[in-house]
Amino acid sequence: MFAATDLQRAFHLLSGKLVRWLQQLVLLLPNLLIALLILGATFFVARLVRRLTGRFLPRISHHPTLNNLIGTITYAGVMLLGVFFTLEVLGLNKTVASLLAGVGIVGLALGFAFQDIAANFISGIIIAIQRPFSVGDVIQTDSFFGTIESVNLRTLDLRQVTGELVRVPNRKVFESAVINFSVTTRRRVDVECGVAYDSDLEQVRAVVLAAMQNFPKLLTDRAPEVMFTGFADSAITFTLRFWIPYQRQVDYVEAKSEAIMRIKRAFDQADIVIPFPVRTLDLAPVLREQLSLKLPRPLD
Repeated sequence: MFAATDLQRAFHLLSGKLVRWLQQLVLLLPNLLIALLILGATFFVARLVRRLTGRFLPRISHHPTLNNLIGTITYAGVMLLGVFFTLEVLGLNKTVASLLAGVGIVGLALGFAFQDIAANFISGIIIAIQRPFSVGDVIQTDSFFGTIESVNLRTLDLRQVTGELVRVPNRKVFESAVINFSVTTRRRVDVECGVAYDSDLEQVRAVVLAAMQNFPKLLTDRAPEVMFTGFADSAITFTLRFWIPYQRQVDYVEAKSEAIMRIKRAFDQADIVIPFPVRTLDLAPVLREQLSLKLPRPLD
């Protein structure tokens, strides 16, 4: 008897709670329909905004990766805003506050955990906006030299002249000095050499400049120059300077090699000596005497 009464009371409590839930659901139906309409409209507007962004951004930015990133961020932002409005209509204000607090905490934790990745990512965005170089340029940065093959939001792919592919983090590129050899499409070639001390320097200058006559791909607006730079141990040094059109590193290497061959050939014809390094060994008297005793004496 007691068990039946308890069971009946529990049934009445459960049925009453279900009835109250059903009543609340009926009262919530208008808000639920409005929330579904807002969510559907948000999805439509987010897709439309991403489509318009994809059409408009290529007119002002030629970086596909950055354009896709901006489009994705815009789409996610519109969707997130729509979700917040939907929760507000449903009366879930505390849920919205909890979500915002959770997003802030998660963002802070991810920022500390992936600060290097975030630094490379932000550096890549700045590089994509400023565009200090483009694919195909020959640059030198962070002790690496080569041709740019691709510019991503995290790394810069650089093909070195020896064939290796180096992926330089964008943070390193952003913080380091960058030399872009492809900006002006011209480059100066410096060839260093030396001649004997008894050489006629005026003759040396004339012979070197004559050797540069009819040099292939020589820029005529900047005449070749011969500058004597110093007194070395066994030679008077000079530098030949001339300018060439520059697109690839092989242009520079071939021009320097051709200039060296021409100078050597011209010096051989003019009997101008490129001296070997000379070293003088000064021995103490005792060492000279000991060395003379060990050397064989000439036969009479």
